Amino acid sequence: MEDAKIVDLYWERDEDAINQTQIKYERYLMKVADNILNNTEDSSESVNDTYLKAWNSMPPHRPSMLSTFLGKITRRVSIDLYRKKHADKRCGSEYEVSLQEMQENGIEPAGAMENESEYMDLGKYISDYLKTISEDNRNIFIRRYFHCDPLKDICTSYGFSESKVKSILFRVRGGLKEYLEKEGYSL
Repeated sequence: MEDAKIVDLYWERDEDAINQTQIKYERYLMKVADNILNNTEDSSESVNDTYLKAWNSMPPHRPSMLSTFLGKITRRVSIDLYRKKHADKRCGSEYEVSLQEMQENGIEPAGAMENESEYMDLGKYISDYLKTISEDNRNIFIRRYFHCDPLKDICTSYGFSESKVKSILFRVRGGLKEYLEKEGYSL
């Protein structure tokens, strides 16, 4: 079913909207959640919470890109669950590894997550910066730091060696840090 029709089902308060969302997006949402949580049971809980949050936010919200809308919800719910379950612990999930990579460049997005306006500002700055780089570099960055995809999955998708992907990510993080500093964002 097309995304617009699924969104229409949400707006009509038709429970089939959730069924259609599961059919079309459950694998994608589970991957996003599992990359952060590294636990199938917790990922399933996160995806189910995503369906509820989508149900509660449509209407009034009418997303133009349902996959992105659902992915953002899943990512946020998964990060919240990860924090709740792993307070004061380091677990080595792809989410944790990607945060460490960003911190190596002096970029600490987790700190901005505490304050909604800082989070929104950081998101805008990152989006603006990503528009200035090549499509491949932008997509690799998004896959690593938004979707928390493992390096080997990114390498397989692009046919690049791990060292090339690491090099791309290093350069993009460095460029992002410079961009944020130039824009006056405090790191």
